[in-house]
Amino acid sequence: MTEGGVTSGVAGDVSGGVTGGVVDWRDTGFWEPGEGVGDEEFAAAEHSLFDGPFTWPVLVARRDALEHNIATMAAFARRHGLALAPHGKASMAPALWRRQLDAGAWGITVATANQALVCRKAGVRRVLLANELLDGTALRGLARELDRDPAFAFLFYVDSAAGVEAASRAAGGRPFRVLVELGHAGGRTGCRTAAEAVRLARAAAAAPGVEVAGVAGYEGGLPGADEVTAYLRDLRGLAAEFHAAGVCAGGGPIVVSAGGSAWFDIVARELGGIGFDGREALPLLRSGAYVSHDDGFYRVRTPFNRIPGEGRLEPALEVWAQVLSVPEPGLAIAGLGKRDAPYDEGLPVPRRVRRDGVEWTAEGIALTRMNDHHAYLALMPGTALVPGDLVCFGVSHPCTAFDKRRAIPVVDEDHRVVDVLRTFF
Repeated sequence: MTEGGVTSGVAGDVSGGVTGGVVDWRDTGFWEPGEGVGDEEFAAAEHSLFDGPFTWPVLVARRDALEHNIATMAAFARRHGLALAPHGKASMAPALWRRQLDAGAWGITVATANQALVCRKAGVRRVLLANELLDGTALRGLARELDRDPAFAFLFYVDSAAGVEAASRAAGGRPFRVLVELGHAGGRTGCRTAAEAVRLARAAAAAPGVEVAGVAGYEGGLPGADEVTAYLRDLRGLAAEFHAAGVCAGGGPIVVSAGGSAWFDIVARELGGIGFDGREALPLLRSGAYVSHDDGFYRVRTPFNRIPGEGRLEPALEVWAQVLSVPEPGLAIAGLGKRDAPYDEGLPVPRRVRRDGVEWTAEGIALTRMNDHHAYLALMPGTALVPGDLVCFGVSHPCTAFDKRRAIPVVDEDHRVVDVLRTFF
C-alpha cells in the first residue's frame, strides 16, 4: 500500500533528540540524588528492582509483555488486511513507537498538535492527528515541516468549513491532506450525516492548499457491537461515495480509519482488505492501549476475549508499593495514591506480595480507595500483611499510568532493569 507516495510498512527510524536521558532526582521511583546516570548506563548496570537505586512506589514495564503485545497486534493487523497506526498518546514513549514501527506499523497516531511535534522530534515520518486541528500556530508550523521534509506524511481531521478554511489559510507549498470525520449522534466530533460529510469533502477538495485523503471515525463511544457494525459500514459507504464523487486527491489509496482498543475485531471484519472499484484503500486501525494492556478496563474489553483464537494480550505495567502501616485488623495502608497510579477507569489491582525475597499471590487483598499517596487495602480474615511488605499492583487504564512518569524502568522476568522508557507528556 502507499499513502502520499510513501510505501506502507516501517515508517522510519524513531530517533532524534528524544531517545536518551539522564536518571536523576527528578525521576519518580528512582533514587539518584547525585549528578545523575545516563539511561543507557543505568540499564547496563542491570539493577534489581528490589535492591537497586529505587524508592517506592515504582511503576515498571515488563519487557516480555511489551514485546508480546506489539507482535500480537502487528500479526492481527497483517492477517486482516489492516494497516496499523498505533495511538501514541497511550504511552508518549518514542522508544515504544520505534518498536511498533519496527514491527510493521504504518505510522503513529496522536491527538494533539503538541503530540505531533513530539513525533517529529522523534523522527516519525508518518503522523495521523486523529482530531480536528484549527490552531493557526500549529498549522503553520506543520506546513513548514511538510515543506522542509518531503518524506513527512501528515493527516488530520476536518468536520467543518472552519476546519477547512484554517487549513487552507496555513498551507504552504505542499497541501494539507485531511480526513473528513464521520461522527454519530451524541458522540464527540465528526459530521453527523453522510450528506454533510460529502458536502464538506467537496468544499475541502476545492480549497487551495487542501486535499482530501479519505474518511475517519471513532466507534469507541457506541454502546454495543450492533451499533459499531452499523457505524463502520456507514464509514465504509462514505468512503465509497467519496470515490464515486472524485473528491479524493491523487491516485493513491483512499484512507479509511477507525480506532480504539475495544472493537478492533469488528473493524477488521468491516474494513480489512477493502477497496473501491479499482482504487486501493488504506484501512488504518488506530488502537493504542494494546501496547501495555492492563489489569482492569482493557482486560475486560479487549476483543481478544471474543476471538481468543486470534491472540491474547498481557498486562505489561505494574506498580510496586510498600505497606506503610497495619493500623487495625483487616486494614493495611500502602504507599500508593492518586499521584502514583491511575484511578479514572478503576483502581489498581493487588497481584502479588513480596516479603524477604519470597512472593505469593495477593489473594484476600482488595484495594478499596486511595488518597493522594495512600491506598486502603481490605484484608480478608486469615490474610496477613506487615509493615515493609511490598505489594505488586496491576493498573487499570494505561493512558493515565504512563503520564504519571517521565522515566519508567523496563524489567525482565527476574525484575532486573534492561531499559529506561522516556515519556513526553
